[in-house]
Amino acid sequence: MVVPALAFFVLFAAAPLLIVGVLSLTEWDGLGAPTLAGLVNWREIAADPVVRGAVWLSVKVTILSWLVQTPLSLLLGVFIAGRQRYRAVFAVLYFVPLLLSTAAIAITWKDLLDPNFGLGSAPGLGWISGDWLGDQDTALYAVVLVIAWQFVPFHTLLYQAGTRQIPAALYEAAEIDGAGRLNQFWHITLPQLRYTIVTSSTLILVGSLTYFDLVFVMTGGGPGFATRILPLDMYITGFTTGDMGKASATAMVLVLAGLLLALGVVRYSGFGRMRSQQEGM
Repeated sequence: MVVPALAFFVLFAAAPLLIVGVLSLTEWDGLGAPTLAGLVNWREIAADPVVRGAVWLSVKVTILSWLVQTPLSLLLGVFIAGRQRYRAVFAVLYFVPLLLSTAAIAITWKDLLDPNFGLGSAPGLGWISGDWLGDQDTALYAVVLVIAWQFVPFHTLLYQAGTRQIPAALYEAAEIDGAGRLNQFWHITLPQLRYTIVTSSTLILVGSLTYFDLVFVMTGGGPGFATRILPLDMYITGFTTGDMGKASATAMVLVLAGLLLALGVVRYSGFGRMRSQQEGM
């Protein structure tokens, strides 16, 4: 019964990854025949300051994405998990970004952040006027906020589902003991959501290594190299400069980084040893 799933995995995951690994050891412009080059591409990306800068930017995006998305998603998920009708209406409206394509989101926010006719030109909103995407000091942070706007609803959905699985008896017992809302959140909700937090964090951390389309449409990696994160650097190296071997080596770095991140989260969070939180109830 596992043969179809295994064949699908080999065909669409393992085989392409193996091909990229082989290409990382070649010199290839994408048109002619690849030429074996050994570890030349790996040495080049290790010595290239642009690639090192892209790695650092990807690390910053990963950390900032987690710091922004996790607390917002957690609080919003717990809030909309309530059974009141107004919370359900809010949830429906808030999930709209999940229905939009990344390209549409990028184009919309690029226009909204435009210093000439964006949000800053509206009456009363002059305080947010500025060339957010054209300034090297603010471009990356603006992109991170747009990424959060797009993906916080998804992680909010995870926390909403996790919160609704918490037995009501725990809160009833806490109320009888005189615990307030804050104590209930801290001593009941958070511990019960620990596996959801690990799942969401893994998706955020690993997913941050794959951001490309939104950054490409919003900034193209600019201004200068201010938003040229590693996936975008891989694309530019492969399809703009025509160095597919070096781009393949960069792709392998992304795969290895994502694998190490996922394994690290699972190992040190205890997620791999998780058990039911409702045993004995």
